Amino acid sequence: MDLYTNLRKGEKGAWISIGAYVFLSAIKLTFGFLGSSEALKADGLNNLTDIIASIAVLVGLRISQKPPDENHHYGHLRAETIASLLASFIMAVIGLQVLMNAVRSIFEPVAEVPSLFTAWIAFFSAIVMYGVYRYNLKLSREIKSSAVRAAAYDNRSDALVSIGAGIGIIGAIFGAPVLDIITAFIVGLIIIKTALDIFKESVITLTDGFDEDEVETLSVLVRRVPGVITLRDFKGRNHGNVMFIDLTVSVAPNLNVVESHWITEEIERKIQKVKPHCVILVHIEPDYSFTAAQEDDFDE
Repeated sequence: MDLYTNLRKGEKGAWISIGAYVFLSAIKLTFGFLGSSEALKADGLNNLTDIIASIAVLVGLRISQKPPDENHHYGHLRAETIASLLASFIMAVIGLQVLMNAVRSIFEPVAEVPSLFTAWIAFFSAIVMYGVYRYNLKLSREIKSSAVRAAAYDNRSDALVSIGAGIGIIGAIFGAPVLDIITAFIVGLIIIKTALDIFKESVITLTDGFDEDEVETLSVLVRRVPGVITLRDFKGRNHGNVMFIDLTVSVAPNLNVVESHWITEEIERKIQKVKPHCVILVHIEPDYSFTAAQEDDFDE
């Protein structure tokens, strides 16, 4: 099934993030100690926590691929959303840590000027993480994965943190450490804002929230299906990147089973044309107020 193929593709993005974080955290911590840069060391520790977030996304994608069982009739697709939720918590903690470090730096002057090469390490790390961000963002759009999208936003936040670290290091070298504080505040706020956006999206999905614009768009498609008199009820929810839709439509009371079934198939076809990963359940009800004269007008 294409859905599970996409989930397996999502694992590749998680592995790339993990590999990048392991590599960058190692060189940041090593050169941070050698070059006496507190900013670079803090950025390296930040990447160590990101490894945990990426592993959470990877585990979520793995669990999502498990087929339905007696306790999970709809499968395990929401494990992907839970992974996104966990990633948002980790990002929020990192953002708060960046803000706290910025406040602390106001009262703790730099004891030793860092080496210039530590700034280049920070900027190199930003370029690497931006490349990983672009890859994961593109992948998340292709497979419609909220977990991979959360990982991509985390990658972007880390690129911004590295840029901030580089600016702060250069500021310290040239006698303007205040740049470090200002940049840290901005970066910390960006990280927290991103975490809140991911948290909000994850909570809406886990509580069966559904986009009203999606409801309106899909309702128009259903009403245009020949044979549908009224759309009486529309319910939608998301499980990972799969959309579940329950519909109740009224039809002419004199239709036979074959004709009614054709209407349900046409509704499913039209919705799945715009939403490929969609499971639709259509309930048919007779509309006894629909007269023979109305039926003739309806057919025309």
